[in-house]
Formats: sequence, structure tokens, C-alpha cells
Amino acid sequence: MNLPTPETTARPRPTTDSDFLRACRGEPTTRTPVWFMRQAGRSLPEYLALREGVPMLESCFRPEMVVEITMQPVRRHGVDAAIFFSDIVVPLKAIGVDLDIVPGTGPVVAEPIRRREQLHQLREIEPDDVAGILEAVHGLVGELGATPLIGFAGAPFTLASYLVEGGPSRDHRLTKQLMHSDPELWHDLLGRLASIAGAFLRMQVQAGASAVQLFDSWAGTLSLADYTEFVAPHSRAVLESVADLGVPRIHFGVGTGELLGAMGEVGADVVGVDWRVPLDEAVQRIGPERSVQGNLDPTTLFAPTEVVHAQAARIIEQGRGARGHVFNLGHGVLPETDPDALTRLVEFVHGHERH
Repeated sequence: MNLPTPETTARPRPTTDSDFLRACRGEPTTRTPVWFMRQAGRSLPEYLALREGVPMLESCFRPEMVVEITMQPVRRHGVDAAIFFSDIVVPLKAIGVDLDIVPGTGPVVAEPIRRREQLHQLREIEPDDVAGILEAVHGLVGELGATPLIGFAGAPFTLASYLVEGGPSRDHRLTKQLMHSDPELWHDLLGRLASIAGAFLRMQVQAGASAVQLFDSWAGTLSLADYTEFVAPHSRAVLESVADLGVPRIHFGVGTGELLGAMGEVGADVVGVDWRVPLDEAVQRIGPERSVQGNLDPTTLFAPTEVVHAQAARIIEQGRGARGHVFNLGHGVLPETDPDALTRLVEFVHGHERH
């Protein structure tokens, strides 16, 4: 499969003047743009019906299913951006790593990587490895029209934590043990993962994505010193790999209040904020050079509508001090969320008076 070059994708995109991309770039918007992490699926009955009997990873490699699932929340909620339906371990699966997403557990790796001789599994990713996925990106760009598509990848630390632990972990003990006991192996491991993640993001942009998000789900388990020494250089490498393509780069992690400034400094144009830090405080930590994204607690959506809207209004006001603000949750949509609550929230954010 031949991908377009950066030169051939440099033509103006119909999404360029969208409020979402303008907020990411720190430009004036007509209203506060909004989208939700994990909006593509989980809480939607139409998603559950489509996915019935289809394993998660298999669904990520079916182009027509990816297009339909990605479009469902755009049609239902009227969000300002689509997030590509996939999973952070998809590029690892695509290059042949023996893993699966186990319902109720998450990614599980058959043979955890803890020795140097196992690194050979992490070869460079090629377009042919993800041909169906890139086909889905092309299809989505045509379906979405003026609505931007966000491509994404897992950050090196989070991918490494799954590979080293063999699955989800509460304390990331084995991951940190490797990080501190064999720094050379650690950096080689994360270097390979950064190359894979960066190439995967680049392919998505060249296929038509208008922005990218780098998810470092487990970075909040680290101290600032460990993040700076063992993780930041590799996240920087991922984000720098798409710097020349001119699309906004969003960086998000959970529990990363103490890391917000450092996460912005690795090359993000937008820093995602979870609900643990007030957004105005987060703006101060991140600095004036970057936009912010967030940060409603996902569980707030189970409260009465007036409570949800009051909390959303507070966040919108707090975000006014930032260069730009994209409204989002502080983490992903919970599976039990009422889809109508999301639709009402989008309508409220769009209608909230700008002062």
C-alpha cells in the first residue's frame, strides 16, 4: 500500500477552520468545541449491537466497522471532532506481538518483554501492517467532511507497562523495576516503542487525520524526576515525528497533575487535563504557550442535568485563561453512561455564552 507523502497531503483541508482545530492552535472560536475520549462506542447501544460477537481487536482491523463506530457519536451527539476507533495496542498487534484484549481485563501479553533478546519482536511498523486501518482513515475523512478526525497512539511508557507487566497493573512494579535496574534496556525498549508510535501517528495523518493525541494512560504513576529522565525523551520523539505535518498534537495522561508542565514541554500543542486538577490551576502549570483539553469528571454525567451543566459552566469559565480550550472529560466515557446525557452536555457547551 502506497501512502501519500507529506507534500501531497499539504493541500488545505476542509477542517482547517473548525472550532476544534482553532482552539488547538490558540485562535478565536465561535464556541467552545467539545468531544469525548472513548466517545466511539462503549455507551452507545448502536455500538454494542454492531460489536456483538466481534472481539475488540478484530473490530479494530475491520475498515467498515471502524468507520461506522467512529461516525456513531458524531451523528448522535454533534461533537466537534471524531476520535478514530482503535486501541493503543493495535500497532503492536499489527507487527506480530502476541497479545489480546480480554473483556473485563484489558490488554494481555502472552510473553511479557523483560529481557533484551525479546526486543526483536518490536520491529518497525510498515503501511502494509495497517492497510485496513489506513483504509478506514481515508473512508472517514470522506464521511466526516468538515469535522476533524483525531488519530492517536499509545505513548511509549504506557505501551511498555503493558508489555513488561503482561497486562494491566495497579502498582507497575515490574515496569519500574526494569526502568531502574536496567536503564539501558529500558531506553532501548522505549526507543523502539517511540519509533512504532510515531510512525503509526504519521501514517494516520498522511491518510487524512487532522490532529493526533498521544495517550500516556499510566504516566501518572511516576514522579516528575522519573518522568523527566526515563519517559519524556521518548514521548518527545513521538510528537516530533509528526511536527512537520502541521497538525495539532494533544498529549494526555491520567493522574498527571504534577507532570502537566513537563508533558507540554515534550512537544504538545494541547495538554489534556484529568479532573483532579482545577482547569485554571492546570493552565498555570502548563503555561501560556499551549492550549488545554478537559476536564469534567466522567462520573458527573450520572448526576442530575442541572449539576452536570453547572460543573461544565465552571470548567468553561476556568478554561478562558488558556490560549485555547477544548472541552472534554477528564478521562474516557464510562460504559454505563446515558448517551442522552452526553448529547445534552454537547448542546450546553455549544450554547454557553461567551463573554
